[in-house]
Amino acid sequence: MREWTGYSRGVNLGGWLSQCPYQQAHYDTFITEKDIQTIASWGLDHVRLPVDYEVIEDPSNAEAYAGFKHIDNCIRWCAANGLNLIIDLHKTPGFSFDSVSANSLFDDPALQERFLNLWKAISVRYAAYKDTVAFELLNEIVEQDSSRWNALARRTITEIRQHAPETKIIIGGIQWNSVHTLKLLDQPYDDNIVYTFHFYEPFLFTHQRAEWVEQMPKSSMDYPGELAVYRSTSATIGAFGSGFQGDGFSQMGPEYITSLIQTALDVAAERNVYLYCGEYGVIEHAPSPSVVNWYKDVHGVFEQYKIGRAAWTYKSMSFGISDRYDSSITTEIISYL
Repeated sequence: MREWTGYSRGVNLGGWLSQCPYQQAHYDTFITEKDIQTIASWGLDHVRLPVDYEVIEDPSNAEAYAGFKHIDNCIRWCAANGLNLIIDLHKTPGFSFDSVSANSLFDDPALQERFLNLWKAISVRYAAYKDTVAFELLNEIVEQDSSRWNALARRTITEIRQHAPETKIIIGGIQWNSVHTLKLLDQPYDDNIVYTFHFYEPFLFTHQRAEWVEQMPKSSMDYPGELAVYRSTSATIGAFGSGFQGDGFSQMGPEYITSLIQTALDVAAERNVYLYCGEYGVIEHAPSPSVVNWYKDVHGVFEQYKIGRAAWTYKSMSFGISDRYDSSITTEIISYL
């Protein structure tokens, strides 16, 4: 497995150019250069910038459309503060990671052409930043069929390579960037491909009491917690993620965390590809001591296996780090990013 230099420790800028009000006032104030300076002061080396297509594709809506200038600004701010950047296309026409039923991207050739054109525009504009800006094809593919995603990804990478032959391209597996689906991806297309996964395990802990998750219990969950409690809770309400299983383990800890990402480690080693965790984090109202315990264990595992990562997320979005409601643990969380 290869180590991705310059993308070891990062944070997401969720809620700025994605999952946001498509309004100029929001773009101008949610993230500023001061925030980038703060992130650099944390000792991180990059940011992951989620971008929705509405921000860069539709100039007919003057209020919603900001073009590329905010990405340009972020790249400039990052360069001034020694940070690299990932442009993550978080949403494309006909695709949303929020709803499986709402997706038509893989059934509609016209929507696929719009996706390809988005990446043509991005790659043409930012190819010159090949050493400091990377491209992430699409966030959290919800497909159950890897063949359709592999086919579109290959077409997209082929398009990007016409304009940005050396830029790192990040691709995740199906089923919401599941660790277990990386093995279903095609072999790396060239030496500048990065495999990515997201890590929110155990889901009952990281997303506890999340209002948007159907059937999520209202009870508080601890980490490390009793696996028997996680298993029984999951059996009652339905399985959220794989973190409640922990086959062969009676308790949580670094070895338990390692077991949950082992498939990704194996695939990356077998294919000699860069491995990256594009999102990981804990919802803001989880018990504070448990939040610190979780970040510490995950950090230790990522450091041991030299996995680059970006925490979700810098501010707000129910997972904010800089504005967490319990500020007494902020400094310690930052030390474990």
